[in-house]
Amino acid sequence: MISGLVQLFLWQGLGELLSKFFLPGIPGPVLGLLLLLAFLCLRGQVDKDLAEVADSFRQHLGLLFVPASVGVLLFLPELKTHALAVSTALVISVILTIAVTAIVLKMFWYFSLKRHKGNALHREQRHE
Repeated sequence: MISGLVQLFLWQGLGELLSKFFLPGIPGPVLGLLLLLAFLCLRGQVDKDLAEVADSFRQHLGLLFVPASVGVLLFLPELKTHALAVSTALVISVILTIAVTAIVLKMFWYFSLKRHKGNALHREQRHE
């Protein structure tokens, strides 16, 4: 478990360094997560320790919503004042998120299909 946490902190630290020196507009944790994702995609598997940490975080994910809920209740008068702008932003962001997710999924499906066809063609050529 400690090894998994250390891995997460190292990737976040790398993201923070990138954010500080090269990409100041993007938060360090986001860059660290993208680096971790790229590393795991290249590696093709997840360590047992990292998977254990991820599972324990996933089990307690609801706790991350408590501060957001408190913030909503704290700023309820301001939210009521700007309800139209907030609801419009929420609706547009949900629609854009669904659209981008669909596009990315379609791209992954296309490249996966292309890779499988290429592997099948390569296997056929070896057998001949």
